[in-house]
Amino acid sequence: MIVKEELLSKLRRYFNLNLYEVRIWTALLSRGVSTAGELSDIGHVPRSRAYDVLESLEKKGFVVMKLGKPIRYLAVEPVEVVERVKKNIQSEADKAVLRLKELNNNEVIGELETLHKQGIEFVDSTDLSGAIRGKHQLYNHLELMVKNAEKSVTIYVQDSVSLMEEIYFSWQCMMKKYIQHMM
Repeated sequence: MIVKEELLSKLRRYFNLNLYEVRIWTALLSRGVSTAGELSDIGHVPRSRAYDVLESLEKKGFVVMKLGKPIRYLAVEPVEVVERVKKNIQSEADKAVLRLKELNNNEVIGELETLHKQGIEFVDSTDLSGAIRGKHQLYNHLELMVKNAEKSVTIYVQDSVSLMEEIYFSWQCMMKKYIQHMM
């Protein structure tokens, strides 16, 4: 089967199909009735994918499965396919509009309104990070973080196991001192 790439591209755009779906569908249109194996050969689609592609096309209303051995597929007339696609698009649009209408009666819209009116304070990531030189300065900074922490302290060290082990050991010592100081 020779179908121009330009036609395949248009069909993909108009009907929102992937390349395999377009190839199988056009192969079936050229044959009228065919098996999955035949369609995979004609459409140059891997045989392992032909079955799930045909199942997808059936759900979308492009083909009809004819039970039997082997299973055969019938092409739906293109004019009917266009009508089915339009109906499905309209149905999806109606559902989306309904979800948006429900949003008006939901607390989410209130939270969005509050966010819009009050805003949030932008925090620059450079304000949350820094460079520390030397063990003594590191320990001082760790101690300060623990003292000022309201809930937790997060430390991230990249690509240095020995440094992480040293920080962990120092952290334990510092926590013992801090807890003794608090008592």
